Amino acid sequence: MVRFPVLLNLLCGASLVIAQPVPKPKTVAKPTTSSAASFKLNSPIPVDPAVKVGKLPNGLTYYIRKNAEPKNRAELRLVIRVGSVLETDNQQGLAHFMEHMEFNGTKNFPKNELVNYLQSAGVRFGADLNAYTGFDETVYQLPVPTDSINVFNKAFQILEDWAHNATIDPAEVDKERGVVLEERRLGRGAGQRMRDKYFPALLNNSQYSKRLPIGTEQVLTTFKTETLRQFYHDWYRPDLMAVVAVGDFDVKQVEGIIREKFGRIPVVKNPRPRTEYDIPAHKDTKVVIVTDPEQPNTVIQVIYKRPEIKEKTLNDLRESIKRGLFNTMLGNRIQELTQQANPPFLGGYSNYGDFLGNLDAFTSIAVAKGGNVEQAIRAVLNENARVKQFGFTATELERAKQEFMTSVEQAYSERNKTRSSSFVNDYVQNFTEKEPYTSIEFYYDFLKKEQPGIKLAEVNALVDQFIHNDNRAVIVMAPEKDKDKLPTEAQILSYIDDSGKGLTAYEDKTVDSPLLVTQPTASPVVSEKKISDIGVTEWTLKNGVKVVLKPTDFKNDQILFSANSFGGTSLYDLKDFQSARFSSTLTAMGGTGAYNQIQLGKFLAGKQVSVFPYVGELSEGVNGSAAPKDLETALQLLYSYFTQPRKDPDVVKGFLSNQRSALQNQINTPTPQKVFQDTVSVTLGGNNPRRQPLKPDDLDKIDLDRALQIYQERFANGGDFRFFFVGNFKEEQIKPLIEKYLGGLPGSDKPEKFNDLGIRIPSGQISKTVYKGLDPKASVQLVYSGDLSWSPEVTTQLDALAEVLEIKLIEKLREEESGVYGVGASAAYAKYPVPRYTFRINFGCGPENVEKLIAKTQEQINELKKNGALPADIAKFKAETRRETEVQLKDNQFWLGYLQNQYYNGDAPDEVLHENEQLEKVTVESTKAAANKYLGENFIRLVLMPEKKQ
Repeated sequence: MVRFPVLLNLLCGASLVIAQPVPKPKTVAKPTTSSAASFKLNSPIPVDPAVKVGKLPNGLTYYIRKNAEPKNRAELRLVIRVGSVLETDNQQGLAHFMEHMEFNGTKNFPKNELVNYLQSAGVRFGADLNAYTGFDETVYQLPVPTDSINVFNKAFQILEDWAHNATIDPAEVDKERGVVLEERRLGRGAGQRMRDKYFPALLNNSQYSKRLPIGTEQVLTTFKTETLRQFYHDWYRPDLMAVVAVGDFDVKQVEGIIREKFGRIPVVKNPRPRTEYDIPAHKDTKVVIVTDPEQPNTVIQVIYKRPEIKEKTLNDLRESIKRGLFNTMLGNRIQELTQQANPPFLGGYSNYGDFLGNLDAFTSIAVAKGGNVEQAIRAVLNENARVKQFGFTATELERAKQEFMTSVEQAYSERNKTRSSSFVNDYVQNFTEKEPYTSIEFYYDFLKKEQPGIKLAEVNALVDQFIHNDNRAVIVMAPEKDKDKLPTEAQILSYIDDSGKGLTAYEDKTVDSPLLVTQPTASPVVSEKKISDIGVTEWTLKNGVKVVLKPTDFKNDQILFSANSFGGTSLYDLKDFQSARFSSTLTAMGGTGAYNQIQLGKFLAGKQVSVFPYVGELSEGVNGSAAPKDLETALQLLYSYFTQPRKDPDVVKGFLSNQRSALQNQINTPTPQKVFQDTVSVTLGGNNPRRQPLKPDDLDKIDLDRALQIYQERFANGGDFRFFFVGNFKEEQIKPLIEKYLGGLPGSDKPEKFNDLGIRIPSGQISKTVYKGLDPKASVQLVYSGDLSWSPEVTTQLDALAEVLEIKLIEKLREEESGVYGVGASAAYAKYPVPRYTFRINFGCGPENVEKLIAKTQEQINELKKNGALPADIAKFKAETRRETEVQLKDNQFWLGYLQNQYYNGDAPDEVLHENEQLEKVTVESTKAAANKYLGENFIRLVLMPEKKQ
């Protein structure tokens, strides 16, 4: 897998992030003896004492940490401080290719035995077992169980084999070429074409601009095996390696295994120097304007590059807090611009952070509305300039400090419940980037002592460090059709250099009133039922509200909750459909009670509270979370959303204006994938009006008053809702709050139902091919569907069928045919409006291979129908499912979703405890029967092909 830094993903067309949170603490650890009494800011950042760090005589570094969350699991990493930037001209792409070859044969795991072995131990390929290659590093990821000594020891053997025992068989190399070329094909498109044009300027013609990790098609197609061997020999060596192990194990035992296995890796004689490449600074501003026929939006980026800040001392740590506060406050201001009747852009962003190589960057990005480059970028840059001229306000800083302290307090309170996966990346970053890691105890003490002393003037002064006229790049990406309308380089520079004229200071408007002016009238719990085998309690309140509670100790500072009721948009005629589908979105945009959306955000600053109402097709409900100390605030907010929704016509007008512009962009420059997905949706929806792609004129059908009325109707009867609470609470403590805020909801015993709209995937056989796109790549979706008998046994058999088919398709389409990078087979099923299933197979490939690979897929399906699945593949499914469930049973999010689904479907709440009984029913014969029953005559073939050349 190829990985880009976050910023470069953004520049290459990934989703735009509007507001950035302040940085998270470096890591979490066991208690230290540090005190908040005094900190010498010139002293180094102390490392986390819970991490055992060592170096072997051959130069290999290791990081070991005991962590029992989740129990009986470990996260292992092999880190090579080597990436694509070190490739020679005839090795372009081979750092990433070598990553692939590690899964295709090592000394102790020939060919594909490594993947097969781990799957049999319950480790999923791709989802769990994976790797990535960047410019400067290659990282192998291996999560494994620790309750099997054999599997645990074998895991370290795999890491050692990756380190120096790859076989690099020429036959396997040639087979893997096709897989890597397919991965490269998947990355092609407008973003890649534009990136190829602006990277040389953005990265100042440095080595980074010439060494994208995916490599070149020429090299990938023609390189000799010996060239790959040379790369492996030169760079896979102990002085450039680290082993990271975090998990539920004995540290001394793991250290002994590492010393034994990795200590025998020989030192490379006369090692090749590991060049540290940089990105040279430049005095000028580089402006690059790129267009593409498949680029839907106009995006403007202003990147102020500067030398990377390396955090070494406690003063550096204090400075990083200041930058986080700055990012939070500026992000909030830019977000507020979208809350206007006529927002100046579709999305905006300003943020200081990591860049690449030896650089950091302050980056401002705007997505133009209606192609108006000047308006969009000026709006963002004016907010930067407003800070420069007037600074932030004291109240903004206080809220940002509260938010940051709350996030760190949460991490501190969860210090003994933090998952191993949260730690490993800190140690990887320490090895590859020399980023420090410290304990959450130290960081929490440090923040309590130092953050109050950070003055407003200090944070305001940062803008002068971030914004400068040299070492600057401006990138404009736009649709090809708008090429002649775009401003010139000189005009763009004038927008930037002239920004900030005629500004006034920011006014921090807040509301000082209670969320609930009138307190609800409580109603008591009138009935209680215990389901002891899963630790669940059911309550019914006097007003009809039903509550399901599962207290847990999985997290110290987390309570998750949700609610649902039948009904949804299905109850409304087509003329009201758009108002109904947007009803919860538009109502939430108004805020609630006396608070508009912006003021509500300020009111909640420093509180761990989230509450989101929704209206779906068959139901409506609420999703939310809170820290135990903030649960009452969350319930007040929930009560407020039920009883005092608020209308804000200006915010809604601005939202709909932006939506129209974005939808029009999609129509003017439809991307191939958007056209294909629209076709899939319309086809599977039987061309129903409610399954049509959203169009600008659909938004004209929305009536805000009607939307608010529909929202009020959906949430008028609290007695028709069932609420679910999972997390760290005691029933006797939560009971008064539930009786007050949920018991206070208006309610009756009149249950609601949904309307069956009759929307079904069409029966019979359908084939549709969409011709769209310039690149020689195709997408395939094969869909089977039909009715089913709703039961745990049936759904388990469908899951098993999907897994065993996916295993076989990966073997055949990827490993044998080298025709795909990835292939998925999945089963979805729903009880309402009637019990139905949908079975999907999807993959991307070369257009010339579509028919062959579909035929190979059908061969595998026919094999399943004839003979059933192989016992080994069934065993993999069972092992993976059991391992996954072991972890899920200790996860609040799992239980919330599981309980909600069980009650929604009227199924037994303790069904999960009988999973093994259902798994035992999965056999060769059952998979054969399932294949014949569910992969039948209702078959839809959907293919995206490139545009036909005229």
